[in-house]
Amino acid sequence: MKNIENVSRRDFLKLSGISATAFMLGVNLPLSKVQAEEVGNHELNFFVSLDSNGDVTLVCHRSEMGQGIRTSVPQIIADELEADWNKISVVQAKADRKYGSQGTAGSASIRNYFTTIRQTGAVARDMLEQAAANIWQVDKSAVQAKQHYIHHKTTGQKIGFGELAKHAAKLTPPDPKTIKLKANTDFSLIGKDVKQVDLDNIVEGKAQYAQDIQLDNMLIASIQRPPVVGGKVKSFDATEAKKVKGVVDVIQLKERPFPVNVMPLSGIAVVATNTWAAIEGRKKLLIQWDHGNKQVHNSESFKKELITKVNQPGNAVNSKGDVYAHKYNPQNTLEATYTVPYINHAPMETPAATAMIQGDKCTIWAGTQNPQWAQGMVAQELGLKREDAHKVELNVTLMGGAFGRKSKGDFIIEAVELAKATGRPIKVIWSREDDIKHGFYHSSAANYFKAEILDNGKVDNLISRNAYPPIGWLFNDKTKTPSDSQLSLGFTDLPFDLNTLSYENHEVDSFVRPGWVRSVACINNGFALGSFVDELAVKAQVPPRKMWLDLIGSDRVVDPTENGFKYSNYNLDPKAHPIDTKRIKHIINLISDKANVEHKLPQGQGWGISFLRSFGSFVAAATKVEVKDKKVTVLEMHTAVDCGIVVTPDRVKAQMEGAMIFGLSIALMGEITVDKGIVEQSNFHDYPVTRINQVPKLFVHLVDSDAPPGGIGEPGVPPVAPSITNAIYHASKTRIRDLPVNKVFQV
Repeated sequence: MKNIENVSRRDFLKLSGISATAFMLGVNLPLSKVQAEEVGNHELNFFVSLDSNGDVTLVCHRSEMGQGIRTSVPQIIADELEADWNKISVVQAKADRKYGSQGTAGSASIRNYFTTIRQTGAVARDMLEQAAANIWQVDKSAVQAKQHYIHHKTTGQKIGFGELAKHAAKLTPPDPKTIKLKANTDFSLIGKDVKQVDLDNIVEGKAQYAQDIQLDNMLIASIQRPPVVGGKVKSFDATEAKKVKGVVDVIQLKERPFPVNVMPLSGIAVVATNTWAAIEGRKKLLIQWDHGNKQVHNSESFKKELITKVNQPGNAVNSKGDVYAHKYNPQNTLEATYTVPYINHAPMETPAATAMIQGDKCTIWAGTQNPQWAQGMVAQELGLKREDAHKVELNVTLMGGAFGRKSKGDFIIEAVELAKATGRPIKVIWSREDDIKHGFYHSSAANYFKAEILDNGKVDNLISRNAYPPIGWLFNDKTKTPSDSQLSLGFTDLPFDLNTLSYENHEVDSFVRPGWVRSVACINNGFALGSFVDELAVKAQVPPRKMWLDLIGSDRVVDPTENGFKYSNYNLDPKAHPIDTKRIKHIINLISDKANVEHKLPQGQGWGISFLRSFGSFVAAATKVEVKDKKVTVLEMHTAVDCGIVVTPDRVKAQMEGAMIFGLSIALMGEITVDKGIVEQSNFHDYPVTRINQVPKLFVHLVDSDAPPGGIGEPGVPPVAPSITNAIYHASKTRIRDLPVNKVFQV
């Protein structure tokens, strides 16, 4: 953090919409180099304010999509401030580059800002203490903040925060680096469950999501998009569509060239005065498409190509020793290839955005994980200069789930294009079919492993390869390999004690839009790794727990850069979030003991375990299944997580439970197939997600830790699928190497 400034009397108050404020702090959050050059070095963003009634208002610059960030960030500040939680309210920030990164992704919101936001609360507390000390004419060391009051340690007198606000407003904030933060043992709110700030509005149906926006004179748009990525409209007939009562117009969206970026796919939009008319009018469109060159794509033959690739040497991205000079003993060597299909995010609330253009100003309402990115895209769409991006006001609504889908702003640009064309406010709504058929998908992927079990029982000479369409293709359609950051997700950062290894990748073309689905490449890398370790254990005839612990070896910190690889995992600081094998072994022992996975089960039942460290957290999963008459029933699921300091235990548990259910969907049923470039699924009947009757008993085991907070939104997913398929093997002796499970068993 560069600076905290008292901005109580600045025009900043008008911009924030907060009134009756007596005391306000502005904060410089870390900016990227580009952002710093654009907004200057003294722009203030994140802030805390206190009014004369003692009410505290905090701005949340991240997006809420159910993970509870609008609760956890204020909770951290309030703890250092010594504020009464009942007097805290939260304002959602609009898109503004002054906030630094507003991209809510990579499980980074708490991990990257924990110390900064603690300092914000601590500085405010210090200023209130100084104000009270001034009134009592004593040294500041004679006073102490406690529960919204400043107490005089000797006399027992106390003054409320509200009364002190006007006095603190006259003070100059201290350097945050000089303020001592609380000891972890003194936390009063961090580590405690507090009521979610949005809970009442959500329960009472008052919370506003993107689909809820209503404006005067607003039109609704439903869009028929090209069935194949890169396709174009050859011709269309809107005669019958325009006869539907309520339909106002039929508009062809502009064609957009490769690379597709996160822009719209073009298409034909039916705009109407109501949702029913827009959808009914769309049904009556007659469209002739030019499918383009991506129509050659077939996901089944594509999978075979990926398997062929990973069974051949690839481009070594991280290696140690020479695995190809080693002569493997076939009796002790295990090879296996694992595949996952395309996967859709499928958030419960489908994408939606509303745009209104008045003069040279554009106002947006959208549930977006990356409001600044969307703001910049809109400005470009409207032909605004970069410095005029502030003319695009982007209001961030709640989201009914996102899982990475709503980091892309294509649906927002659609609304802007149509608002510009009609001159009226437009809300673009995506149906479930739109979401399933025109999404950004987790890439279909193949992973290969080979390793040898030596005579002393130690595993070595590991070859690990993967092949999948990289997300970078969105921005450069010549890109065929993942970035170092993607390769750092459970592929090149394995915590194993090996003398000889080779991590290799292959070039792959892209045919559908790849995207960041919750946990990203950790899904396929985690499934392959967790499955292979279990297979090694079976071959070595040892319990899976012992195989994991033997592979990990001694207590140490693993350096994924020691062989020259450029490790980069969503801005993880390796010093704050080391690959600590002691913590890994503890989490594997914890899940094994808590779930009692080595307890003998009846015939037809089995336990499976797995582990993956990702986004700075250590997560292990254990699943018990029953396999009977070719049907798999998941009986029990456990997750053990070491994510460092836990801010809100209930939210962490909820994220872990959600991750188990998300992983259950992927493992059992999650598959998008493509033929002739067209996605074959269309709704939950053929792209099912976990139903209530499929959800077993769920258990979450949190590790008590003083380590810096790790990520939570994504790390719970990767170990789930292999824990399920490993359990299926131990129940039935059928090994699932190709997800999902319902290709082999009923689920």
